[in-house]
Amino acid sequence: MRKLPFLGAVAFLLVMAAVTLSSQDRSGPAVTRDHLVGAWRLAWLEEPGVDGKVHRADSSGLLIFTRDGHMSVQVMYRNPPAESKAASVQYAQGGYEASFGRYDIDNGHTFTFHVKGALVRSLVGKDLKRVYELSGNQLIVRSPEPDEHWRVAWERD
Repeated sequence: MRKLPFLGAVAFLLVMAAVTLSSQDRSGPAVTRDHLVGAWRLAWLEEPGVDGKVHRADSSGLLIFTRDGHMSVQVMYRNPPAESKAASVQYAQGGYEASFGRYDIDNGHTFTFHVKGALVRSLVGKDLKRVYELSGNQLIVRSPEPDEHWRVAWERD
């Protein structure tokens, strides 16, 4: 008779372990979101120049992720690039980039930025998929689009 309470306790522990493991499996994106949440200062921004070569832009900026899924990005070019460049026309206007909206973690290496408002009005309503990598205190972000050759690194503020 003493084995019955012991077996019940073991069964209870096994069920609790299974529940804990299954909730950990589903919390992958939440753990990743926790790594993104906060303010990030622009460390560097690489983009193709008019000559087609990738260079680092003279710029500063701020990227903010909130725990409840909001995102905001601002970048100011100290020496605004020529408007003929695809990246500046697509995301910035007059040497300034600003947008806000919501974000979703797609998997361990991508998120989607759902643009609700932007200085460049043609971005409003778009869903911009971004590939990211966390490396030390840096968050490196790039477009998955093969024709967009920019990369940006953000550091914890």
